[in-house]
Amino acid sequence: MIDTHCHLDFENFDKNREEVIKRAKKKLTSLINSGTSFQGNINTLKLSNENPDFIYPSLGFHPIQSADMNDSEVNKVLYQISNYIDDIVAIGEVGIDFFYVKDKIQRNRQMDIFKRFCSLANEHEKPIIIHCRDGEKKAFNIINQFDRISDVIFHCYSGSLKTAKKIMDNGYYMSSSTMIDYSTQHQELFREIPLEYILTETDSPYLHPIRGEMNEPSCVKIAINKLAEIKEVDYTSVNKITENNAKKIFKI
Repeated sequence: MIDTHCHLDFENFDKNREEVIKRAKKKLTSLINSGTSFQGNINTLKLSNENPDFIYPSLGFHPIQSADMNDSEVNKVLYQISNYIDDIVAIGEVGIDFFYVKDKIQRNRQMDIFKRFCSLANEHEKPIIIHCRDGEKKAFNIINQFDRISDVIFHCYSGSLKTAKKIMDNGYYMSSSTMIDYSTQHQELFREIPLEYILTETDSPYLHPIRGEMNEPSCVKIAINKLAEIKEVDYTSVNKITENNAKKIFKI
């Protein structure tokens, strides 16, 4: 199994990070740790260096933060990512979040910053991991302006099936998180999306099926199980196809 999106660098894991990584190593082939801030990116690189050939880093800047950041802070992260571009498997997570950010000026700011990260991924022909809530169509239209990004992943996808079909038509991917275990919306959505376009993730420490429990990478099996159930195929097939998708995209 591969968890294609988690945040082991978050302080939620400060008390048990090593134990969580040990459990992950027993069950997973590898995982992608996604940075969301300048310091988070530093911590993500450190985790990868400490766990070579298992924890792979992607560096990004969370859109909720970006809505309030000035240009110097954004440029600092852009330069940071450029500096480590050969050490990372993707840029992200980056994107837009209209669920939490309602102000029109801040939303426009998010989209402008997202375009700058898209441009960076395009320049270096890197995969990009997109965080998007309540703005999937806009994110799709933005990413569609760039033609040299090697792969596009809509992480924890929760948009419409109509937009999902456009995403697939462009050869992009969507990841199913452990949320699929309890979200009817996600179950209905991913039932219609072929496995060839799906990745699996936990978004740890968030989205554990049991309210109040902290998620971790080894729980990605929950997402794979539910995908197998709703598609009425065997677990092994789901695991093999989604794992191969991840290996191909991230070159791991």
